[in-house]
Amino acid sequence: MEDKQLVEGEIADYLLTDDGILISYSKSILRTVENIKANVELVRKITNNKKVPLLIYLKNSPVPDKETRKFSTEQLPQIYKAMAMVSKPGLSQLIMKIVFKFKNPPIPMESFADDQKAKEWLKQFL
Repeated sequence: MEDKQLVEGEIADYLLTDDGILISYSKSILRTVENIKANVELVRKITNNKKVPLLIYLKNSPVPDKETRKFSTEQLPQIYKAMAMVSKPGLSQLIMKIVFKFKNPPIPMESFADDQKAKEWLKQFL
């Protein structure tokens, strides 16, 4: 079994687990359409263009503009089957409110304080 390599990106670092869950270590930088485009390409490389469940460790980061939020929302179903967000209580709810103000998320999403529960939830999407 080879060691999985952490793949470094501008807005997050990634690790693809043996069972096919992509782990994202979010970075505290402003998201823009440009860096999200680059990130989508990075994720596609890591996953060989397969849609995967995502476990994301959220960090506080600046709120992106409306165009970036819209673009980001459109990209999610292209690369992910589902998203589990792990964060301090309140942070993921805040992000959900900002990003999906009036819409339902485009993929199944849940917030967790515990990453083991998050992984268990994601397994149904493998």
